[in-house]
Amino acid sequence: MPRGPRLDAPGTLHHVIVRGIEKGLVVQDDEDRSEFLLRMGRLSKTCPTSIYAWAIMSNHIHILLKSGPEGLSRFMRKLLTGYAIRYNRRHRRCGHLFQNRYKSIICQESAYFHRLVSYIHLNPLRAGLVSSLEELDHYAWSGHSVLMNHQHNEWQERDFVLSQFGRTEKTAVQQYREFIESESCKGHQPDLVGGGLIRSLGGWFEVRTHYRKDEKQAFDERGAE
Repeated sequence: MPRGPRLDAPGTLHHVIVRGIEKGLVVQDDEDRSEFLLRMGRLSKTCPTSIYAWAIMSNHIHILLKSGPEGLSRFMRKLLTGYAIRYNRRHRRCGHLFQNRYKSIICQESAYFHRLVSYIHLNPLRAGLVSSLEELDHYAWSGHSVLMNHQHNEWQERDFVLSQFGRTEKTAVQQYREFIESESCKGHQPDLVGGGLIRSLGGWFEVRTHYRKDEKQAFDERGAE
């Protein structure tokens, strides 16, 4: 059965999940991670796209973004194609790097934004890439360290994200950090990786962990994230 079209209206909040083909690596070292971030940062300016949260894992990548005037598809195509070509050249490999199409979950900003930011930024802790929240505060390969002001990415929408947690920077950072700590004890949350909110013709409706076939066409292949 052919895939359904993406819901790609500009200004839509997406939780994007990119996976390596056959669960393979998408980064091998810090040079790869830096290259992916460099490309994502540049494209967020040339294809105006707001990046709110991100985490680079070994075999998958999470990004929370709001699509720009050109929509999500063009941004992701440029990002993944350019990165894959460079990755293959550097590591002397050929063939596809990423699993099919990326997965994008369209989310209702007001209801899910706080939880999505924390869920994505806590990925390295859940995966054991860091051993504590204190280590995560300084971890370079998640947007959390930018919000904590230990790393700097001018393209990351730090001010906007913090404005959702408090009126002043000091208060916002403190309240964001407290929220992250409260969320850190939670494990896999299906509603944030496939059961969030997607747009139907009649408006917003909630999708639980089971789908009818017509609903499932709105997503790429599911799987535990």
